[in-house]
Amino acid sequence: MADFDIVNKCIRNMEKEIQLLQTEISNVRAGIGLEECSPELKKLTEENIRLTHRLEILKSAIVKEGGASAATPSSEESILEQLQQVFTDAIQKAFPTLTVPAVITISTSPKFGDYQCNSAMQIVKLLKQQSVNISPINVAQKIIEKLPKTVACIDKVEIAGAGYVNVFLSRTYGEQRIMSILKKGLIIPVIEKKRVIVDFSSPNVAKEMHVGHLRSTIIGDSICRFLEFLGHDVLRINHIGDWGTQFGMLIAHLQDRFPNFQTVSPPISDLQAFYKESKVRFDTDEAFKKRAYECVVKLQSGESLYLKAWNLICDVSRKEFQIIYNRLDVKLTERGESFYQSRMQTIVNDLKKGGFLEEDEGRLIMWGEDRAGIPLTVVKSDGGFTYDTSDMAAIKQRLYEEKADWLIYVTDAGQATHFQTIFSCAKRAHILDENRHRVDHVGFGVVLGEDGKKFKTRSGDTVKLAELLDEGLKRSMDKLVLKERNLILTPEELRAAQESVAYGCIKYADLSHNRNNEYIFSFDKMLEDKGNTAVYLLYALTRIRSIARNCGGDYINNMRKVIESTDFKIQHDKEWKLAKQLLRFPDVILLVMKNLSLHHLCEFVYETCTTFSEFYDSCYCIEKNANGEITKVYASRVLLCEATSRILEKCFDILGLKPVNKI
Repeated sequence: MADFDIVNKCIRNMEKEIQLLQTEISNVRAGIGLEECSPELKKLTEENIRLTHRLEILKSAIVKEGGASAATPSSEESILEQLQQVFTDAIQKAFPTLTVPAVITISTSPKFGDYQCNSAMQIVKLLKQQSVNISPINVAQKIIEKLPKTVACIDKVEIAGAGYVNVFLSRTYGEQRIMSILKKGLIIPVIEKKRVIVDFSSPNVAKEMHVGHLRSTIIGDSICRFLEFLGHDVLRINHIGDWGTQFGMLIAHLQDRFPNFQTVSPPISDLQAFYKESKVRFDTDEAFKKRAYECVVKLQSGESLYLKAWNLICDVSRKEFQIIYNRLDVKLTERGESFYQSRMQTIVNDLKKGGFLEEDEGRLIMWGEDRAGIPLTVVKSDGGFTYDTSDMAAIKQRLYEEKADWLIYVTDAGQATHFQTIFSCAKRAHILDENRHRVDHVGFGVVLGEDGKKFKTRSGDTVKLAELLDEGLKRSMDKLVLKERNLILTPEELRAAQESVAYGCIKYADLSHNRNNEYIFSFDKMLEDKGNTAVYLLYALTRIRSIARNCGGDYINNMRKVIESTDFKIQHDKEWKLAKQLLRFPDVILLVMKNLSLHHLCEFVYETCTTFSEFYDSCYCIEKNANGEITKVYASRVLLCEATSRILEKCFDILGLKPVNKI
């Protein structure tokens, strides 16, 4: 078996090498044109053919030897992927005239096993089209007959109902996987590492961050944490609004209010009020408006006085933004609209040269590939640039200067059409190559108040993000005091618990909802200590962590020794249920990879905590005598708690939650 494992590993490495070669071939072709040829392209193509031929020989040889199928997956892959692979191979062998990937689902009830293959009915229909009549049960039987004699993760299979194949997992396999988690760490699916740029948060200078920035900031940060966990090279971009006509009125107002701003830093403590003052003057004073436009021209021409004023205003905003980001533990690299100013003229020249721009009532517009929807306005009738221009300049800069493989934009769903057009225009202009680059718009619904309407203050104003976080802290402390935690925790522990609960409940309430939907913001529901809330989850993890501490000795000081010396066994049904839940972690990771929706991870975390609660209620980890002295420690159960803790801690980290030792 070890020899087959080595060969299978060679096969997987060769498949990766072929994939990289094909990517390189695409890159070379993109550089020289499809109709051309080059020695480099010829060499790469020959190498690709050679490796593909060797791969087929290896696969054929290992199958002929009767060992594990060439498609037998590594034990470190997700269970869903393993079952998908072995059942797809079995279907292909049983019905060689069909190409049907296996449909594998998680069973809804233990009596139906742990997983199911539900492909029989589809196969029956396809065979009927070929004038072959066969029952679903017979189809299922033929599939089972073609399964490998042994598959590490499978204990047994059974046929049920209309040809469903129920799969029961092997406890021995489960024990090995749990020990692998404890000894080697969490398993990360084998993927190609990419350079990823995530554009999120994006507030505007001179305006306070409000509830409208909440989802982009929380979702964007969590996506970055997730991709970093997978090993991608992630650049977190804050595309702030730091350029445009509004700076003309701000600079003009600054000159009037603080004429000595060049030598004495102006005490602008409330930039939002400063912005409103300048806006009122802009709307009511024609002389001021004229001067504001003149300031814009001088700023954009690079005059030092106006650049200094602009920098001063940006710095005030930047400090306010950073306070929010520090509270939420969000890290970003600022790359505002101003960064792309010089690149905007370049992109316009490139688009003109390529013949992609059309004149329309004095504007220069650009259509996407199918000329559907609304075109981009690349140059306004007055010669100025737009958000469309800066977005086109940004996508080119990110793909070719930053060498990104994958771009992700996290904004509200209302901007979906805009980004579809941007991506389409970038493809049409040969900036974006779908063979080399991936782009995603990660949209989300709006935050609603408890009245079901857009979340606003009682006076109808937009809810400021700083005030929302302050309210969270207050309510969190009220909840902790109500539970009399202030009588048990030290002041430092109480403050840590307060922040953990306050910020955690806001983040988790957002991430636990499908991002495509709206959700109702309710502190009362967020702070409940039962149900799918951050409070319940934080408490659950704190309790799980305390189990090993309560055992004392090596369980506190040398867990590695306990892991190495324990003959780990799963015996009780609740132990096995918890272990199987933990083994789903790689499956969930793969699901999040497909759609960048973190609510799947939240569901997994909640299910893990509720499953642990069942286990904890049924299985003693420690036995004590009447004096409270430990008489027995069930090492395997404590290690199952440890594995649960490690997986939950990683999930919490991805979701941006900060667990505490006492709560």
